[in-house]
Amino acid sequence: MSESTKKHKTIAPKKLKFGIFICSTSRYQELKKGKHVKDASGDLIESLLRNAGHTASFRKTIPDDKASIEEGMRHALNFADVDAVVFCGGTGIAIADVTVETVSPFLEKVLPGFGEIFRRLSYDKIGSAAVLSRAIAGVARGKAFLCIPGSTDAVRLCFEKLILPEAAHIVKHARE
Repeated sequence: MSESTKKHKTIAPKKLKFGIFICSTSRYQELKKGKHVKDASGDLIESLLRNAGHTASFRKTIPDDKASIEEGMRHALNFADVDAVVFCGGTGIAIADVTVETVSPFLEKVLPGFGEIFRRLSYDKIGSAAVLSRAIAGVARGKAFLCIPGSTDAVRLCFEKLILPEAAHIVKHARE
């Protein structure tokens, strides 16, 4: 790690407040019916954040559709008590996967390295199927936005190798 990176990380915020959107039309519809829905990825995100000393300002399950994700982005952009926002799910290539297309226009700057490195790390674990992921990250209004796959393996990989080590650093620079 370079000396300037070390310096930046020492002055970056130590505890971040995260917003979490679980993009899953099927889970959302079950919740609307009043049913209990198991959300292993959402639970894992909260656990990883808590163990790293961060907090979740909110966690919402939304359908993977353009209108709901746009509403989520507007909420997050205007929500003062959040530093970073994770959209979990909807990053694949199925017709219904629209998270990336919907979040991208809101980003002021895109961090291509996030998706590139995630796919490289995924390749080491799952092989060539890693090319199917469209994970992205960027910043807007001084906040980090991260769109990650919905599987628990992908969540763990993203958080342990990328989000937890770099989110505060990203937020620091996004607010300069």
